[in-house]
Amino acid sequence: MTKTGLARAVDHLAAGDWQQAHTIVQAEESTLAAWLHGIVHTLEGDLDNARYWYRKAHRTFPGPDAVKAEIAAARAEVAAGRH
Repeated sequence: MTKTGLARAVDHLAAGDWQQAHTIVQAEESTLAAWLHGIVHTLEGDLDNARYWYRKAHRTFPGPDAVKAEIAAARAEVAAGRH
């Protein structure tokens, strides 16, 4: 079974490769993709842009200290097929 694009994006985020994740999430239009886009910009350090994408995802921006927990939560969402 091949992974979906968003599952691959989460793998890239977990590995700290936000550039590859960014390429994937830019091509997707969903609430989950917007959330992942917010995580991308958090890892990048562009917190204003991260806040924008969290708003698009209808989520509260938890700040950069929560990025690992956010990646874990996003992985659970993808695994559950909620995207």
